[in-house]
Amino acid sequence: MTGAVAEPSGPEVRTQAGTVRGSREADVAVFRGIPFAEPPVGELRFAAPRAARGWDGVRPALSYGPPPPQGGHFGMEALSQDAADDWLTLNVWTPEPGPGAGLPVMVWIQGGAYTIGTSALPEYDGGRLARAGAVVVTFNYRVGPEGFGQFAGAPANRGLLDQIAALEWVRDNIRAFGGAPDRVTVFGQSAGAGSVAALLAMPRAAGLFGRAVAQSVQGTFFSPELAADIAAACAAELGRKPTVGDLRTVAPARLSAACDAVGATMDRHASRWGAVAHRTIPVAPVVEGDTLPVTPWQAVADGAARGIPLLVGHTRDEQRLFTVIDGLLGQVSPEQAATALRRFAPGPDGARRYRDGFPSASPDELYERVQSDWLFRMPSLHLAEAQAAAGGRAHVYELTWPAPGMDGVFGACHGLDVPLVFGNLERGQPAVMIGDGPSPEAEILSARMRAAWTAFAADGDPGWPAYDGDRRLVQLFDTRPAVTAYPEETSRLIWEDHTFSPIALRH
Repeated sequence: MTGAVAEPSGPEVRTQAGTVRGSREADVAVFRGIPFAEPPVGELRFAAPRAARGWDGVRPALSYGPPPPQGGHFGMEALSQDAADDWLTLNVWTPEPGPGAGLPVMVWIQGGAYTIGTSALPEYDGGRLARAGAVVVTFNYRVGPEGFGQFAGAPANRGLLDQIAALEWVRDNIRAFGGAPDRVTVFGQSAGAGSVAALLAMPRAAGLFGRAVAQSVQGTFFSPELAADIAAACAAELGRKPTVGDLRTVAPARLSAACDAVGATMDRHASRWGAVAHRTIPVAPVVEGDTLPVTPWQAVADGAARGIPLLVGHTRDEQRLFTVIDGLLGQVSPEQAATALRRFAPGPDGARRYRDGFPSASPDELYERVQSDWLFRMPSLHLAEAQAAAGGRAHVYELTWPAPGMDGVFGACHGLDVPLVFGNLERGQPAVMIGDGPSPEAEILSARMRAAWTAFAADGDPGWPAYDGDRRLVQLFDTRPAVTAYPEETSRLIWEDHTFSPIALRH
């Protein structure tokens, strides 16, 4: 799966659980498929993660571990048909394996709407970032109902608890790989950025990282009642109750398929589930008062991240990717735009404020702008503003470079930042956005973003001024980079008084 060659002379590192042998790839030592927790099956299914057992001898670390069970979006279900159940594994890229290197550590949390995702995707290869002088870690965590289903008898937010378990493994083991456990940066995109935000609010994650990067924060956090209602619908698809006892014997693939079936008809439940039903979001972190006491915005406003520098941003055209996938590009009717404004704009006069704020906008533009703002752009901005207001430091960016792939249909869309940050411009599904080549300007922009991210991981400064409530300076990433006042000022004012509270069940 990885192309790595098993060589007896491969680099070896002793972890607390045992010795692993990796491979060398382009001057970087790579270790794949290291377990950080026991397989969450049998009695451990729907439980909090338990640290992996040790082993004797040398364990090959040449192949990614199998993906966690997940739904059928973007062909991901085909990747998760592996019979193995050791889903909770991680991967390490290091330019200098050895306990004395003291390199900054970058721990990646992938997105996928909390329903899909695996660290084995080629776009997440950490080699280019590692060659810039960082130790890079990627890992799997439980997604969909396995990780976020609100089932009676199970702890909430098991996927987030998996992330904490991976960070605990980093704390306890990364020195042996050349990393400094006191120089850990978490970085993630979309649901991965929502996870980064959640970790800032989770007491169990305190002290496990010192810097955080949140790229296009997914703003959906559920109340326990909403999460339980959706979970009950998933269980009902199988004729079961939403309890650990009733679901533990259901094959994970069947449970994922049931959740997919509910997702496909969520709009029928909009009177109870609200806006998430119109965006097919059946799972998200649950603000239940224990594992996740409050929303990230509340926690950060209360000073939870005051000592943790943040790098936060979004793309200009977040919604464009989904508009293209849905076949609506250039096809949005005035009625569809009005419906989107009614569903997603904040407050009773939100739709009017969008029309007044963007008087010349087409239906396509209004449709995309309000959904970009609701799901990603304003959650990201509000996280930075909460941090600045609490006396912490936040650096804000917007990616405005229009992707050239497929004749430029994507614009600066959701997910475009991932290949640019990792430098993997020709691998994985996001490479479609970059196009054949890639172009010299794509390579230059990617190098610029990698330099900013690795500099932030090294010393907390990505290279532009911190955001504040007066100047609101942000870095624009484009062919010609610029530092300017936040460019989405009209949207910012529309959402200025909105609170991203847990999404509640409607009765």
